[in-house]
Order: sequence, then structure tokens, then C-alpha cells
Amino acid sequence: MAARRVATSSINWASLAERVPPNQKANFAAFKTKSDAYMRAVLANPENPPKIDWAHYKKLVPVPGLVDTFQKQYEALKVPYPSDTVTAQIEAQAKEAKAEVDSFKKSSEQRIAQLQKEIDHLKSLLPFEQMTMEDYRDAFPDLALDPVNRPTFWPHTPEEQVGYVSKEMEAARAAHEH
Repeated sequence: MAARRVATSSINWASLAERVPPNQKANFAAFKTKSDAYMRAVLANPENPPKIDWAHYKKLVPVPGLVDTFQKQYEALKVPYPSDTVTAQIEAQAKEAKAEVDSFKKSSEQRIAQLQKEIDHLKSLLPFEQMTMEDYRDAFPDLALDPVNRPTFWPHTPEEQVGYVSKEMEAARAAHEH
């Protein structure tokens, strides 16, 4: 009977262990050990308190009314069970997390589709080993050298070109202007 008390709140430890990062395994093991100790302590006690034989005590106790007073007080005693005040908060957080995960999955699927298009485009091109400079210019017009329209100096990197300003210099100019 005691097992039925906690069956509704039992934890799927295997499922939880799969989600624990490797650097938190020791903390998880300590938490599980504590939880198991608490569970053993709960299960060691009966679900209901033992029944008291009040008639037996009425025969043994010579003071009249004393056992009746104890019986009334015992039966009137109600141990308060803590009310659940956090389940609604946890469920709200779970809904928020699920919404974030769904949003992330949706954006990831969009990124995957876009990247798959890029991969398909690259697979449709000639292999780079077989490309000529003209083929490269046709496939990547923004990256290819264009000596007529956009002449550059050797080694044709942005840093070596006339009028190049580094990001640090731009930031310093912007800070100086303000």
C-alpha cells in the first residue's frame, strides 16, 4: 500500500540520467542517493497510523475520562500536508521551454533547408580542380578577380588594397567623432 502513495510521483531516473551533462553526473548521483534514502524512509512507515485499542486502555487506566480525552484529541489531530504551490509555475516554465524548443527547431529546419540549397548549388558546379579562372568568375562573381572593373594589387587581399581601413581604425574614428 505504501508503494501506491509515491507511485504517482516516482521519477524516471533512466530518462533523467540521459539528459544530465557529463560534468554534472556526480551531483546527479548524489541527488539520486538522497532521493532513494528519503524514499526508503517513507516506505518504511505504514500508509496509515496503527489503530489504537481505546477499549483496552479504558480498562487499564484508573482515571475516569482520561482515555476519552486522549481519544478525542487523537482523532481531532490532523497533520497538515503541504499544499502544492509550484506545479503551476513548473508547468508554465515547461510550456515556455517547449515553445522555445519548437521555435529553435523551426528556425533550424529553415537554416538546414537554406544550407542544403547551398550544398546542392556547390555540388552542381564543376569540381574546383577542373575549374578555370573564367569558370570561377562565372560561379562566384563577387569573389573572383576582375581586373577591368575592380582592379586590385597583389596579393589581392582586402588589407593590401588602396583605401582599406581596418575595423579597429573605423571604431577609433567613430569613437573620435562622438
